[in-house]
Amino acid sequence: MQEILTFSIVALLLVISPGPNGVLIIKTASVQGRTASFANILGLFTATFFHGAFSILGLSAILLQSAELFFLIKLLGALYLFYIGAKAIYQSFLAPALDKTNAQHAMKKKASKSLFGSFTEGFLTQLLNPKVSMFYLAAFPQFVQFESSSYLSAFALVTIHAVIIACWFTGMTLMIDRLKARSKHSAAGRWVQRISGSVMIYFSTLLMGQKA
Repeated sequence: MQEILTFSIVALLLVISPGPNGVLIIKTASVQGRTASFANILGLFTATFFHGAFSILGLSAILLQSAELFFLIKLLGALYLFYIGAKAIYQSFLAPALDKTNAQHAMKKKASKSLFGSFTEGFLTQLLNPKVSMFYLAAFPQFVQFESSSYLSAFALVTIHAVIIACWFTGMTLMIDRLKARSKHSAAGRWVQRISGSVMIYFSTLLMGQKA
C-alpha cells in the first residue's frame, strides 16, 4: 500500500510539472473549447498505457540501447512538437480574418474530424513526451518487482498514472472554460494560442538536446 501511495505522489508531481501536455491542454481549451480538450485528454490517457506496456515488456530498454533508434524517435517527437507549435501560431493570425458565420459553419462541418484530430494530437503528444518516456524508463521499473509481480499489478500502477492525468487535466480544462466564459476578448485567446505555440516549439528544441 505504501508503494502505491509513493508511486501516486511521484506520478502526480510528474503530471502537474510543466510540460508539453499542459501547454497542449491550455491551447486547446482556450481556443477550441472543452470538448476538444476532453478529446486531447482521452488521447493522453490512452497513450499512457502504451508507455506502460513498452516499459513492462522491455521495449523501452531496447530503445534506449539503440542510439540510432533513440535519435529517430527523438527527432520525430521534436518535429511533431514543432509542428503543433507552428500550426497554433499560424492559425492565430488567420483567426481574425475569418468571417464569423463561415467559421461557425466550418466548425460544424468538421466537428467529428476535429475531435479525432484532437484525440490524435493528445495521443502523440503524450507518446512522444520525453518527460513521460524517461519516467517509464528510469522511475517506473523501481516500483515493479518483475520477478514477483504480475503484469496485472504493473498495469494497475499505469492505470493510476492515467487516472491522475485525466483528473488533473479535466480540472484544468473546466477552470479555463469558466475563465473563458467570463472573458469575451478573442484577442486574449489568440495570444494564448501564440504563446502556447511558442512554448511547444521551445519544448521541441529541448527534446533535440536530450541525451540517451
